[in-house]
Amino acid sequence: MKRGRPRSFDTEVVLDNALKVFWRHGFQNTNLSTLTTATGLSKPSLYAAFGNKKSLYLIVLERYITLLGEMHVGILTNEPNGREAIAAFLHSLVNMFTDVRLPGGCFIITGIADFGGALVPKEIEAALHLALKNTETLLSERLFQAQRDRQLPENTNLQNLCKLFCTLIAGLAIQAKSGATEDTLNLVVTTMMEVWPSSFSQT
Repeated sequence: MKRGRPRSFDTEVVLDNALKVFWRHGFQNTNLSTLTTATGLSKPSLYAAFGNKKSLYLIVLERYITLLGEMHVGILTNEPNGREAIAAFLHSLVNMFTDVRLPGGCFIITGIADFGGALVPKEIEAALHLALKNTETLLSERLFQAQRDRQLPENTNLQNLCKLFCTLIAGLAIQAKSGATEDTLNLVVTTMMEVWPSSFSQT
């Protein structure tokens, strides 16, 4: 039997280009014409390599989480001071949200804006929900560690504080998407960190 022709394109380059398209427009507002133009592949080639539009989106979502999302995670775990860790995490996100080399904002938040749309598959909604939940879990665990390390009072409502930071992240992403500058959003982060409850020491 004859072997099939080898692929004549760089898979990572194609995925990165598709990622930027979905990041900019979301799933619902991205059409195949835009994807084929951005990737340089014909519709048959794109489908043969990555399946349909839904499967391609799920692939690039995982790529986003691995290549970009996870680069912020180390900040939460490597900085011993809880307040400084979360502040640095937020500033790092702002840097990515406003990077002129990227589409702007957050891939996940842009995707979630499509929720409820008739053209958005349930599998995509579930994957985005999970990605958002994982971020919330990371923040929750870091806040718990800060409380355990006596960097937060014992009576601090960690769940509410976590929800506040998650809501802030979504707001920062939307503001960045609409053109807010890095300096402006970093100032928002600095102001928000003033809500951090004062630590205390037991005698």
